[in-house]
Amino acid sequence: MNMRFDLSSHLGKEIFDSLRSAPFQLYLLDYGLPKVKSFRRGLVLALSLLFSKNFKVFPRGSRIGVILPPGIAGFIANFALLLSGRVPVNLNFTMGKELNLEVLQCAGVTTVVTASKMMKKFSEFPWPENCMLVDDFFSRMANNPFLILRTFIKAWVFPKWTIKEFEIPQYGGSDLAALIFTSGSSGKPKGVRLTHANLLANCGQLYDLELFEDQLKVLVNLPLFHSFGFTVGMLFSTLRGLCPVTSPSPLDHKLNLKIITEQKVKILLGTPTFLRGYLKKAKKGELKSIQFVVAGAEKSPQTLRDRWEREADCQYLEGYGLTETSPAISFNLPASGKKSGSVGRLLPDIECRTVDPESGDITPLEDGGILCFRGPNIFAGYWQDAERSNKVLDENGWFKTGDLGRLDGDGFLWIEGRSSRFSKIGGEMIPHGRVEEEISELFGICTTDDPMVVVSAVENDQKGESLIVLCSFKCDLNYIREGLRNRGLPNLWIPKELLLVDAIPILQTGKINWAKVKSYVSARNQT
Repeated sequence: MNMRFDLSSHLGKEIFDSLRSAPFQLYLLDYGLPKVKSFRRGLVLALSLLFSKNFKVFPRGSRIGVILPPGIAGFIANFALLLSGRVPVNLNFTMGKELNLEVLQCAGVTTVVTASKMMKKFSEFPWPENCMLVDDFFSRMANNPFLILRTFIKAWVFPKWTIKEFEIPQYGGSDLAALIFTSGSSGKPKGVRLTHANLLANCGQLYDLELFEDQLKVLVNLPLFHSFGFTVGMLFSTLRGLCPVTSPSPLDHKLNLKIITEQKVKILLGTPTFLRGYLKKAKKGELKSIQFVVAGAEKSPQTLRDRWEREADCQYLEGYGLTETSPAISFNLPASGKKSGSVGRLLPDIECRTVDPESGDITPLEDGGILCFRGPNIFAGYWQDAERSNKVLDENGWFKTGDLGRLDGDGFLWIEGRSSRFSKIGGEMIPHGRVEEEISELFGICTTDDPMVVVSAVENDQKGESLIVLCSFKCDLNYIREGLRNRGLPNLWIPKELLLVDAIPILQTGKINWAKVKSYVSARNQT
């Protein structure tokens, strides 16, 4: 069992211990402020403790919304909630009014921590009546430096008194630590219940990779409503003693490249969609400090991996995970710990099995099937949705992911695609992703650029389903069909329809918006 952290502990207590262990150490550089500012660990702890007093009016375990980008305000808001024994719910402010109304009602969130700039920028968000502005808190703190200093000294010199005064919980274990809603890429967002044990276990599993050195600078710009940004970007970097350099958005490549150059950033976190932008915008030498690119959330094209390693002279390390797994499941490591195209070996304490997509029978791992995992980082179920939870979690703790994959003889995990992204046509399982790759190669599309082709499915009276291809550039269906035949694809794999779109829809998290893709397909024949 993972012993980096006591899994019965409380995440707030672990954050307290981590920040006070090296109070004068440089911790965070925030490039989202009008002027770049640096913060030491002790100062962040003092500010988090003082901000936590705002939540005393709410019962322990209350769910409080957070709408802030990665940076000092977003970190302190989350830390303050955890230190006070409340539950942060980082909300995806880009999802649209209706979906966010559903999320707020589902989570029972009536109070949101945010900033006046966020309220102004996202005026369409269904803001609740009770909005707690971090602007007000920072203004008060600017006028009271002695209070910050006193809190800092108290936490450093008298930790037990401080824990008692601020009522920091000591034990969390199976209690809810954070509620994270999925991106809604394939439907309505689901509330994922992550416990203190889940998040501490996953941070410990990443720690055990022994890949990261103390105070290594890591660029943190993934949104905090994304499990990758929440756990890896914020929690792990804090507990591991890294130095996060924050930027408000992964899409602001001009600012992010400036950060990489000025701060000599060693680690870059990102999804393939976001990582493409760096290669497009970077001038010669701007990426030379990057030692590791840590990629996840979606499959990386081989061309993207190769180009990063060639142009930046770095290690492109792809991993695999889901919100429901806190999120990390597997990871590639440098040298012999890496197989290009795989998503690496399983993290410590994680078990894997595969099941047949139709019968549900357990299959040999090397043959593959739907991936199932068991381990301390597996979530506790969906929020207020026992039916959906029971579909993916069994009584023995196995989580059925919906992803198809296999584990090879060397222990490397290979992802074949989502089970929802296969069509059964004429009794054969057709992988949409493979057809997309063939079409991209047919047109010479560079997969390091934004996605220009996706394949979906429509009902077919004779075969059950048939394939439809969506393209964001002018092309001809007959040319595609003939080209795929010449490339050796079977007739069942050849798309029957073509739909031209202005752009392939992308979520703020960098994933393809499959719900939007489906809506395009459904509306294709409407006039």
